[in-house]
Amino acid sequence: MWSFSAWRRKRTLARYPITPQQWQAVRERLPMLDGISDEEDHWLREACILFLLDKHLTCLPRVELDDQQRLILAAQAQLPLLHLGELHWYQGFHEIILYPDDFKSPQRHRDASGIEHAWDGEHSGEAWQQGPIILAWSGVLASGGWEAYNLVIHELAHKLDMLNGDANGLPPLHSDMSIEHWASAMQHAYDDLNRQLDANPDAETAIDPYAAENPAEFFAVASEYFFSGPDLLYQAYPQVYHQLSLFYRQNPLARLNQLQAEHPAYREHPA
Repeated sequence: MWSFSAWRRKRTLARYPITPQQWQAVRERLPMLDGISDEEDHWLREACILFLLDKHLTCLPRVELDDQQRLILAAQAQLPLLHLGELHWYQGFHEIILYPDDFKSPQRHRDASGIEHAWDGEHSGEAWQQGPIILAWSGVLASGGWEAYNLVIHELAHKLDMLNGDANGLPPLHSDMSIEHWASAMQHAYDDLNRQLDANPDAETAIDPYAAENPAEFFAVASEYFFSGPDLLYQAYPQVYHQLSLFYRQNPLARLNQLQAEHPAYREHPA
């Protein structure tokens, strides 16, 4: 049966092609994509085109992007959606604002006594409810490997979380997932991380201590580890890894293990 949406998608992709050389350069710049299948690679390549047409990149002074850099950003943004189906997972925002480096952002917090505190916090990224994503380009450039850091995935995980309303660490789960199992895994790990930091604020925790800020940050940090440091997340909190594998419908740890088994360079020094 003829489909207008499929026809329009095909026309759009044909109008904005990515050359093999361009895509190869992106793949070389993003080791975290190593090991994906040819079918996944094809989907990701097309998804990058559609993402860049759908989202407006606002570059502030000292940020100038060429086509390859735009694709590097898009590929990291689309990786979490690799097996989530053709749904509008990134709905609710149309703009990504790029600062050259970390930026100051006004913060407000009302304490238990009702007193409101205001200050300027330094951030590398922010995700606004029904608003834009803000990223430090320096943080985007530092992302893309297996170093358990990915600013793009972290902030877009907040957007997935916000699909249910305010960010609270509970994105819209699939029908075959259990909210109880999700909540149990996340709460146990979140409480464990906070116990460690309460006992020693300078503790070297298995995952970034920023995850202990609140459940929304825990989900965002866990998501970036899931894709960029899956071995570390699994070793620390295997049930969290399991729940994220059900949600994202991916198994980055299996990819990393296979890469380490097949490529000597990965055994001691993951890219």
